[in-house]
Amino acid sequence: MATTLDQREGASALAASSARGIRRPAGVVLAILAIAVAGYAASQSTASDDVAELIRAATIGLWAVAGATVAVRRPAEPLGFIILAGTLIGALGSGGAVIAGDASRGVAARDIGSALRWVSFGLLPVVGMHLLVGLPDGRIVKRGRRRTLMVWYGMGAAVGAAAAVIVGAPDGGVTWPVFVIAGLTVVGVLAMVPASTARYNRARGLERQRMQWSGLAVTVGAVLVVVLAALRVLADLQTGSLMAALATAPIPIALAISASPAAAQRVDRMLAHTVAIGGLTGLVVVVYLLVVVGLGRVPDESERTLLLLSMGAAAVAALLYLPTRERLNLLANRIVYGELHAPDEVLRTFGSRMSRAIAMDELLLQLAESLRKTFALDAVEVWTGQEGVLERTASVPERGHARMTVGERERPVFARAGVTGNAWLAVWMPALLEGREGAMVRAAPIVHSGELLGFILVERKDAEEQLGDENERILTELARQVALALHNVQLDSALQETLDEVRQQADELRRSRERIVAAADAAREKMRGDLHDGAQQNLVALAVKMKLLTNLLERDPGTAKQMAGDLAVEAQETVQAVRAFAHGIYPPVLSDRGLLPALESAAQKSAIPTVVEAIAEIPRYQREIEAAVYFTCMEALTNASKHAGEGASVTIKVREDAGVLFFEVADSGAGFDMAGKGLGAGFTNMADRVGAVGGTFEVHSALGQGTKVTGRIPIAAS
Repeated sequence: MATTLDQREGASALAASSARGIRRPAGVVLAILAIAVAGYAASQSTASDDVAELIRAATIGLWAVAGATVAVRRPAEPLGFIILAGTLIGALGSGGAVIAGDASRGVAARDIGSALRWVSFGLLPVVGMHLLVGLPDGRIVKRGRRRTLMVWYGMGAAVGAAAAVIVGAPDGGVTWPVFVIAGLTVVGVLAMVPASTARYNRARGLERQRMQWSGLAVTVGAVLVVVLAALRVLADLQTGSLMAALATAPIPIALAISASPAAAQRVDRMLAHTVAIGGLTGLVVVVYLLVVVGLGRVPDESERTLLLLSMGAAAVAALLYLPTRERLNLLANRIVYGELHAPDEVLRTFGSRMSRAIAMDELLLQLAESLRKTFALDAVEVWTGQEGVLERTASVPERGHARMTVGERERPVFARAGVTGNAWLAVWMPALLEGREGAMVRAAPIVHSGELLGFILVERKDAEEQLGDENERILTELARQVALALHNVQLDSALQETLDEVRQQADELRRSRERIVAAADAAREKMRGDLHDGAQQNLVALAVKMKLLTNLLERDPGTAKQMAGDLAVEAQETVQAVRAFAHGIYPPVLSDRGLLPALESAAQKSAIPTVVEAIAEIPRYQREIEAAVYFTCMEALTNASKHAGEGASVTIKVREDAGVLFFEVADSGAGFDMAGKGLGAGFTNMADRVGAVGGTFEVHSALGQGTKVTGRIPIAAS
């Protein structure tokens, strides 16, 4: 099965490569052939000054160049080949029309020319439909659409052939084939538009931009057709051939441009402006037709010049409408509001300014400045804070730093109040009116999820000048956006604090692991030294004495007997030393009976009077937890033995409460100054040992007040 799939993929890639290799030279050949046929038709019509044929030849040449461009730049796509095939059909039709209209030629030649003309005329609309549904690359994936196109090609050829047989060479006056083909074209285009629209809606990126270029060309062509049709009606200009050429000329240009990825990406704004300007121009022309022809009469010869000039003026006005409107809006805003933007522009631009990574203080200052200018205010202040403690963050004009506290009773009332005025503020927040007597004051609360994050305060010195309902609405919406921005800043700050804390914990964990490794290495080194200086030396001495005993057995049995007794005593002492060493590594009582018996056993052997207290029976815990508590207590007990001084005693307390194991080692000794001396390596080792099992560790000491070591370890999951 895998081999079959690989073979299919290889065959598909080979077919695509072959198609690319064929389409590029075939496209050039078709372009040259189409240009040659169109040139021949134009040369044959030059003698009779057939301007229409010259226009058709130029149009065919433009399509041929565009098709060759697409075929060369994108040989993997069938679009260029489709364009060139349609161009060749049009060239053959143009040449056939010239031959059929030449009375000097024989009947057979004119019949052949007529057949080429009518069949070409029947097929060209179907080629247009093919391009429409195949944009932007010419591929038609769905089999049903391919079959539908084949049917349309057959219908177009059949209608053209029928016209050629029935009508024959053009002797003038027969127009029914034109109407039939036009009707079929309209039906076909209407059938293909939904498919093309659906593909455009699915398209993304470069594919969508290439289709937009085609839409731009169709828009320009449609506007030109409308203008030329109006000129034909109003000025009696014979624009039929020119209309056909201009209607199609923008399309090959757009297709050629869209074949370049760099050029295709520059279409968005151009398309938007073209649709707007084209729509205005078309509207002007249609209005002219309705007014002049529908409500009046067709102008005579003396009136046409004036009419054309007026149409030109209207078209220029349509082209200048959008940029002129924009500049007039800026001028009107400057006159009415004192700057280039209307008041609601502050609302529209706040979000974009917020996305530019501007510091919040600077952003609020810009907001205050914009509000003061656009609302014609005397002062604007922005207060921000949390939990009722608010500070003046930005003010225009600058009024310096200030702080105020909003009580718990006033906070929810202010948060729900909306934009408030002097009367409300006098009751609930009179501090805001201090120094503003006789002024119009409005305050808009900055609230997010019911939490008061601040407020925007605006002021006009003349109390008679009201803010206005629309400006209050803008101020309310602006306060909402500021609230969202402040909430996001709080989230960012909280996230940064959490991140810093995690980094600090990670650094501390790394250092703790390094200390644990170092402590383990030191413990192993100490064990090696203890074994070397203790049990190993004893064993070496025993080995030497055993050798002497062997030599004395025959020569001096009495001495040998006495030495054997000494060896027995020394062997027992060595066993006790090894046993004590093993007990120091991990006491058997801790492994066999648990934490409390191990602590009690250690207290009995301690060099300093020690008492173990337990509020209740201590159960068994995980081995790691019991070891952490035991050895931490032993290290604290050792420190007390060394530094507590004469007459000191130690109390060890252990208890479990609410899933937490608490322990404490307190001595009544001399203590030490924690601020001056700090904690030594021993306390750090204890903290690392407790922290390794998820616990916390604290040391409390003062001169003359002894030392207390406490720890707590969660044991709920143990």
